[in-house]
Amino acid sequence: MAPVTEYEDYRIYMQDYYNERKRTTSFSWREFTRASGFTSPTYLKLVCEGKTRLSPQGAEKVGLAMGLAGFEFEYFKTMVSYCHAKTDQERKNAYETMLRLASKNKVKIIDGDAFKYFQSWINPVVRELAPVMPGATPGEIAKRFCQVVSAGEVRNSLEFMVRAGLLKKNGDAYEQVDKHLKGVTSAVSVALRYMHREMAHFAEEAIIRYAPSERNFTGLTMGISAEDYEKILQELDFCRKRIAQIALNSRGTERVYRLNLQLFPLTWKEDKSNAKTDS
Repeated sequence: MAPVTEYEDYRIYMQDYYNERKRTTSFSWREFTRASGFTSPTYLKLVCEGKTRLSPQGAEKVGLAMGLAGFEFEYFKTMVSYCHAKTDQERKNAYETMLRLASKNKVKIIDGDAFKYFQSWINPVVRELAPVMPGATPGEIAKRFCQVVSAGEVRNSLEFMVRAGLLKKNGDAYEQVDKHLKGVTSAVSVALRYMHREMAHFAEEAIIRYAPSERNFTGLTMGISAEDYEKILQELDFCRKRIAQIALNSRGTERVYRLNLQLFPLTWKEDKSNAKTDS
């Protein structure tokens, strides 16, 4: 069975634990539940099926019943908090705790690098700037940012991306490594949403901060169907890929730009259930 740090959903971990015990012994849900100190013989089965949930106290009982100890025990309890977080901020805080626990004990979390990368908008900018500024200090790179960024933030970003295999250092120069990080897990999706919010804020500032010759803002308000929406998504995806190819074939980097493709509703769908009909 995989270590607990390879999970971000405690229900899946519990189910895998049960399946592994069941495979080698006559282990039952009744036995699992009793060992965890609960009275209902099917309680943990219902938890794994998503029909109920563990409380913080329940997480401690189940963690001990599964033989978890030390940082793995703390990781499991935090994972329960992560799964039941009500806001992105709570979920982000819990996942950061999971990352710290794993890092402190020299254990790697699956998609942990992706979470860290998308957690800060500074990382993708540094990844573009560093390779075209050979020999530059973190402070010199920081001065190229339009937003206020410290040398320490740039240094941390560089060190992280070298460890994560996103940049490779050759002497005093950096080069990009052809490695892609995608938002697959829910934790990475949370980090992506934070980055999108930050970039949207920068876009708002850009309307006033930069001359029209340095930025481009266009918009279109339209009424469409669900089928039209899917077609537009395909067009936007095709456009994004074409633009990415242009950037990939670029002969040099003069500035780092951010392109936001934004399509969002301005009205709710019609509630046809309450629509009036002619009698």
